[in-house]
Amino acid sequence: MSWLEPDDEDDEPEFDEADVRVRPNPKANRPRTKRRPAHADAQIARVLGVDRGRYTVLAGEDTPDEHEVTAARARELRKMPIVTGDRARVVGDTTGDEGTLARIVGIEERTTLLRRSADDTDQVERVIVANADQMLVVVAAADPEPRERLVDRYLVAALDAGIRPLLVVTKTDIADPTAFLTHFEGLDLRVFRSARDKMPVDEIGAALVGHSTVFVGHSGVGKSTLVNALVPSAQRATGHVNEVTGRGRHTSSSTVSLRYRGDEGSGWVIDTPGVRSFGLGHVNPDNILDAFTDLATVAEDCPRGCTHLPDAPDCAIVEAVEEGRLGPTGAARLDSLQRLLATFAER
Repeated sequence: MSWLEPDDEDDEPEFDEADVRVRPNPKANRPRTKRRPAHADAQIARVLGVDRGRYTVLAGEDTPDEHEVTAARARELRKMPIVTGDRARVVGDTTGDEGTLARIVGIEERTTLLRRSADDTDQVERVIVANADQMLVVVAAADPEPRERLVDRYLVAALDAGIRPLLVVTKTDIADPTAFLTHFEGLDLRVFRSARDKMPVDEIGAALVGHSTVFVGHSGVGKSTLVNALVPSAQRATGHVNEVTGRGRHTSSSTVSLRYRGDEGSGWVIDTPGVRSFGLGHVNPDNILDAFTDLATVAEDCPRGCTHLPDAPDCAIVEAVEEGRLGPTGAARLDSLQRLLATFAER
């Protein structure tokens, strides 16, 4: 910095404004903005699975250039759940070469979203899978014993999400599932029977063509065994049922999307970890009755605002059960419906 010559020894030196050096502030020179790049060149890729913050996505789906890419999420998506089945917008190095990492910068609008909560009173939801249009519920005829109410919960969650439910009963060589299946009479529900030495792979596979199907079921029911039969390259771990507790051991720890290829075409199998409970805290109670299609038809004659609970006056469903018009399983199905409705009424 330069100084002006003082008039005399007693005068203080003065600053020369022309000689002041101003250091540039790069942050001040760039106005802050919340605008993000448009990423017009982003590719649309299917999310196949996630492992410790890294996503495996399929780029170029149904083209000769179809290949898997490893990607991380962009910072602006840190609060958004990205799940198997999502259609992600991906930028960066999408070659899929070893050591490369692309970036997910957006998620396309979802057609469906399957969710569950810790219990019926917990409205904090956990997203399981996106964009599935079918749910295959896997239940064993025995070892472990089938649980009608757990299947009811799967059906409610599926119909609430706009997903078509299917049911497969495994281990029919151990026990006859006829009595169990009577619980679901009257439902628009396609049922497959499977034995350990005779799995209906072709029949189930034909139902998967052209669809994205999420497989759900209690641990130990043979879900992973069925997935391996449908998709031999899957190599999903299989377990056994504890002879003391009657519970299956969790073998699948993550949700993955696998390509099914059959003689009639291809589809997607989404395998999920086995669960012993399925909370419906996120479900709209008005949608519960829709899972019981036979009861919903009778409910059209109920008075407006009917709760369908035991003390509901003039409930058409209760009257139909008392009169025996819903067959031998009507009372059990009504009991299942009322248990679910009562849970939500207490929330």
